[in-house]
Amino acid sequence: MSAIEQSMRSVHIETIKKAFQSTKEIKEISNGFAFILSNEENILISLMTFIDKERLCCPFFGHIIEIEPEDGNVWLKIIGPDGVKDFIKAEFGDYIPNKVSW
Repeated sequence: MSAIEQSMRSVHIETIKKAFQSTKEIKEISNGFAFILSNEENILISLMTFIDKERLCCPFFGHIIEIEPEDGNVWLKIIGPDGVKDFIKAEFGDYIPNKVSW
């Protein structure tokens, strides 16, 4: 987190909370996780803001955003090298709603 300016860290934490609060489901994929998010107002803006800052502290993450045509669910895939899954859980686990399991 030191790659993000001290003055911006609390803003980044709030962005993480906002981005992940609408998580409906998490699917494990071979090189990370796919988060299925509700298509709420401004979710794409939150995700882009999240990714913009997250690239500073975790350049080993890859990010993929997909939007389903039928129901509008938004998929955020966070991928990376071997061992990244445990890091993703540790980094974002506290921001996932309790009703959603890994």
